[in-house]
Amino acid sequence: MFRVVTAGLRAHAARLVASTVAIVIAVGFVVATLTLSETTRSTMLEAVGARYTSADVVITSTTGEPLDGAASAAAAVPGVAAVDLARSTSVQALVPGRTGAQYLLVDSVADDPALRWQQLAEGALPDRPGEVAVSERVGAEVGDVLTTTTYGDQGQEETSQVTVVGVVDLRGDPTAGLNGRAFVVGEQVEAWGALGPAELRIAAAAGTDADALAGAVRTALDRQGVDVRTGEEQAVREAEALTGDARVLTLMLLVFGTVALLVAGLVIANTFAVLLAQRTRELALLRCVGATARQVRRSVLAEAAVTGVAASVLGVGAGIGLAALVSALVGTDSPVPLAGVSVPLSAVLGGLAVGTVTTLVAALAPARAATRVAPLAAMRPLDAAPLRSRGGVLRLVVGLLLVVPGVALMGLGVAIGDVLVSVPGGALSFLGVVLLAQRAVPPVVAAAGRLVRSAGVTARLAGGNATRNPRRTAATATALLIGVTLTSAMVVGAASTRATAQAGLVAQYPTDVVVTGNSEDGVPGSLLGRLQAVDGVQAAVALDAGYVTGPDGYETWSLGVDPAEAAPVLRSTDDLPLPVEGTAVLPWYTVESWGVEAGGEVTLTGDGGTRTLTVALGDTEQLLLTSADLAALAPDAFADTFWLRLADGADTGAVVDAVADVAGAAVPTASVTGLASERAALDEVVDVLLLIVTGLLGVAVLIALIGVGNTLALSVVERRQENGLLRALGLTRGQVRGLLAWEAALVAGVAAVLGVLLGTAYGLIGVASVLGDQGELVLSMPWVQVGAIVVVATAAGLLASVLPARRAARTSPVAALAA
Repeated sequence: MFRVVTAGLRAHAARLVASTVAIVIAVGFVVATLTLSETTRSTMLEAVGARYTSADVVITSTTGEPLDGAASAAAAVPGVAAVDLARSTSVQALVPGRTGAQYLLVDSVADDPALRWQQLAEGALPDRPGEVAVSERVGAEVGDVLTTTTYGDQGQEETSQVTVVGVVDLRGDPTAGLNGRAFVVGEQVEAWGALGPAELRIAAAAGTDADALAGAVRTALDRQGVDVRTGEEQAVREAEALTGDARVLTLMLLVFGTVALLVAGLVIANTFAVLLAQRTRELALLRCVGATARQVRRSVLAEAAVTGVAASVLGVGAGIGLAALVSALVGTDSPVPLAGVSVPLSAVLGGLAVGTVTTLVAALAPARAATRVAPLAAMRPLDAAPLRSRGGVLRLVVGLLLVVPGVALMGLGVAIGDVLVSVPGGALSFLGVVLLAQRAVPPVVAAAGRLVRSAGVTARLAGGNATRNPRRTAATATALLIGVTLTSAMVVGAASTRATAQAGLVAQYPTDVVVTGNSEDGVPGSLLGRLQAVDGVQAAVALDAGYVTGPDGYETWSLGVDPAEAAPVLRSTDDLPLPVEGTAVLPWYTVESWGVEAGGEVTLTGDGGTRTLTVALGDTEQLLLTSADLAALAPDAFADTFWLRLADGADTGAVVDAVADVAGAAVPTASVTGLASERAALDEVVDVLLLIVTGLLGVAVLIALIGVGNTLALSVVERRQENGLLRALGLTRGQVRGLLAWEAALVAGVAAVLGVLLGTAYGLIGVASVLGDQGELVLSMPWVQVGAIVVVATAAGLLASVLPARRAARTSPVAALAA
């Protein structure tokens, strides 16, 4: 049989091209998905958690107490090579050539080179006091001298000068555009008023396992109020704290990779059904000359195995190449760039296994069907088995058994917000839909056919064919139904994911730009008008500031706002509610430090007296009161802070720089925080990752079109004598082509509409499962894109009928009837 297999591969190489292409695309889809998932994960961790990726173990305080004491205990643990006491503070800095003071976040540079995570764009990291490395956001160059301002324990102002020795590249960190960053040695950061370290980073000795070392350190520091994690675990935690949950997007990629595998399996099965239907007589002849059914079946599966392995190898290469191309295209433009390509071994082995196993499984049913027919019976045409046959009833029962629990699992996944529960449910239910399509699709196509009867004889014949051979109609529709369902699910899911992500970002960053005067004398009254006049600023509001005393006895810097004036400036009040008179919006940390809770009462004291206010909690760093309440508590409150809203579509970076120039010219100590830059950066991350998924799904649609072409080709083979009879009865070649074109348009149109309905449901269910536990879920229906899918899918099905129709029309009536 080996010679039969090799001869079959040589003789039918052209016919195997369609099957090979489907396998290559499917495997490439899966491999590219896994590779991009790993690349995205590693890049996100490198960008957002860069400071932790160089450390083997990270210790953080759970009580807020400094970790000086824990440092010595950690250093004594066997396997610890170095301990970095990570200190941080903030300063105001005057940069040569730039107006106004900048608010810089300052971090210490590790003494041990192994724990230095900063990537330099130019220059070097500081190694002595008086030197500083800055981020590109600061706008300083190597050699510049910065004048810094800090405040001592008694509130006295202290100035110093440091020389810029390096520029740190923070590209890829979405927070890089929020504030300038400075990096100095530990002695310098202490001189600037840093408290004890709240975090320790540990480098392991050579040959020491990070997980084992983390366990040893955890044991040594037991009951000291610390959390001990590996550097990678802390990086993941940091990325999740910033972006919500990086695993959500990875899960989305893997969900669609799983669905793509289902698409590939169904289309490959259709492909082999076409190939074996075309070779039915050839296989029957082998049976007639002595080959057993088992031998024939093994030869077919051997062909499938060879085809699957070869195509899988090509698919793995294509998937890695696609991932590299996407990474190269996205790398320089994304705020979180895709750095290179990270190819996990699981992607390579998984791709080879997926392609080979899927091909064998897909070829098994057609191979068995081809060899179950008696040799002599296979030499003549066969009528399709009726739907009420044993096989038809079995498909109905199995389809219902898959749909019902599948829908139940999806409902459970939505209820508990777990996509890992919804995915199996989606796979089961869709398999059930595919099995039930044989009964559901033909009646719908027939109903559509009745609507176009007035178009002529060919249209009436096309509508009748749907009910006369429901198996063939369902097979043709299923291939396109898969692709349209997948694409619609992604389009609807992407729209809802983006809308939800944008709503979350707006809630997290409700103000676009915050300008703070940082001056004891307040700011000029004309500054608000100047800020409003900056090109790109849509609205602005001034906030008063003053000190009030809380329940803990300490003075707290508080802001007073007019809710009516501030409402048009804020993009959302979900996480930052505006106070009404008699209400104080407190930061969340006051729940423990002040012993308050939402809806309770808090007593505040100021120079103007004492007031008891109702408590509301929000994402704010300062106590937020109405202007009237603050004026009553602090009569000497003055304008110090401005909230700005930018026009939609404005260049956030340029507007923030312009605002900084205006504010700095009026108040040299003013600082500008561009929250809109961070929101835009994170929004672009979502756009990039969704673009990646959408691009991969475009490839899946190509798989579906191959399936449509294959099933139409099978239709021509099965209806060779029927088409010959129609020609003998008077149908012209053009009418035969029109017949197949009408049939393809009807089937494709119905498949497109049903696919859109199914895809919309799956897309919304998927988003609800992935993002349901992440906060408020925003469902969005992109009507224009969905309508375009129906039109394009119908046109694609019509296009796929061209070659099969030409083949049917070329066959002469005599030759077809003699077949």
